[in-house]
Amino acid sequence: MVMRIATFALSDQMVAGALRTQATMANLQVQESSGLKSETLGGYGPDARHIINLQVSVTRAQSYVDAATLADSKVQVMYSAVGSMTNIITQLRTQLSAATTGSSTETASVINSAKQMLLQMGSILNTQYDGQYVFGGARTSTEPVDLSAFSSGTGSTTTADTSYYKGDGDISSVRVSDDEAVAYGVTADNPAFEQIMRVLKFVANSSSLSSSDITKALDLADNTLSATTTVQTRLSSAASEIESASARQSDYMSFAQTLASDLTGVDVAAVTAQLATYQAQLSASYSAIAKIQGLNLASYLR
Repeated sequence: MVMRIATFALSDQMVAGALRTQATMANLQVQESSGLKSETLGGYGPDARHIINLQVSVTRAQSYVDAATLADSKVQVMYSAVGSMTNIITQLRTQLSAATTGSSTETASVINSAKQMLLQMGSILNTQYDGQYVFGGARTSTEPVDLSAFSSGTGSTTTADTSYYKGDGDISSVRVSDDEAVAYGVTADNPAFEQIMRVLKFVANSSSLSSSDITKALDLADNTLSATTTVQTRLSSAASEIESASARQSDYMSFAQTLASDLTGVDVAAVTAQLATYQAQLSASYSAIAKIQGLNLASYLR
């Protein structure tokens, strides 16, 4: 049907309004399906900068959480290893105490046991986690302890000997925030570990143990037991710091993600209701347009 000149302007306005309504509905349908106000950052206007900053901060916080998780796992492995060392020194003390009776059988037994314990200590100090040696400082790709030369020769209960150690003096640490790092590392030449190695070497390389030797070994073993307990306490404290820092970063991530969601998300129920309203409006517009386009004098006179 050819549109009459008299109704063209009104009809054109109504068609333009209907097209705007359709465009609005299309945008709302995208929001309803995605749950987002816009599929591009440009659609957020001045909020885009805040959204980007929040996303960057969440990514950074996640990197701190990941680093803390890895470090915490290493600390747990080290703590368990030191626990094994404590068991070794406790067993040595028990056998040394038994040898104080002067029994040659008990003396021979503690000497043989010390030789095995020294090998066990070497293995423990060469503990790996995630392909890295945890007691070697920054030298994580090579074994920090080599017993080939250390295990021979006469041992001493008074002179420190770290010749078994092949690592360096760096103490591992992990950054848990922009301005906080937690030191957690322990190297195999730590005084507590050196004393264990020394007393084991002293006992293992003795041809026989006099009463005086046993007393010296027991005194050093007592000191060693106290020192390893201190190391475990420090590791426990480091683990607690790391876990607390990780929890703070996780809390911040949740907070930042909520803020970002508030800026980017839509109320799907509200959008659905709006769509229904616009749908009714669009149907009414098309109905009105059809009626206007159908008006003519002949129809009116009938």
